[in-house]
Amino acid sequence: MSVHSIASIALPEAGLEQLPIFPLPQVVLFPNAMLPLHVFEPRYRAMLKDCMETHKLMAVALVRDPNDKDEHGHPRIGRVAGVGLIVETQVLADGRSNILLHGRGRVSLQELPFVPPYRRARAQLLSDMDAPIGPDERTALLATASAFTHGVHERDKDFAFRLPDNLGAATLADLCAHHLVIDADVRQAILEERDPNERVRMVTAELALQHSRLMRDRGGATN
Repeated sequence: MSVHSIASIALPEAGLEQLPIFPLPQVVLFPNAMLPLHVFEPRYRAMLKDCMETHKLMAVALVRDPNDKDEHGHPRIGRVAGVGLIVETQVLADGRSNILLHGRGRVSLQELPFVPPYRRARAQLLSDMDAPIGPDERTALLATASAFTHGVHERDKDFAFRLPDNLGAATLADLCAHHLVIDADVRQAILEERDPNERVRMVTAELALQHSRLMRDRGGATN
């Protein structure tokens, strides 16, 4: 698994006013991360078509419990989501599609009245708090991520994870959370945290815990 940076692209404000929602269990999209998705349900095929004809944006919102539903019978979603820009599409012969999303930011969602066939929200971009991260915290994050990925590779020789050079600590934390943190609820909590120092600490602590478990249990897995 490798991670590649992409040049920054401004988000169109119009896309955030009625942002399509792709609710998914176990999936949390982080800024700067790449997320491949398979689109097969008719409602999400329609959503993808609308996205491609307009702003190419969608929110990926975590479904914590598929059985916990709202008055429309829709599963409840996290109120903070990752907004992604569609950067690749592959339309299959039967109408299904494979797409690649580039995480472009954190957004708070104010869900709009339901208009079939898919959900939409008014989204507000969430900026980080101004909290510089010291070099020791960055070093600890990298060391912990390296130890965990090395442990996984020892058990699965096909596994590899590489971060681009010269990334800031906050971006490193987001990418490590996206690709390495196993528990979706923990990933969601990290996504919702706007203090970059706290995010770095959360990811470092979770990866240290996962590494400890991996050393005890050879059945460890990654996202």
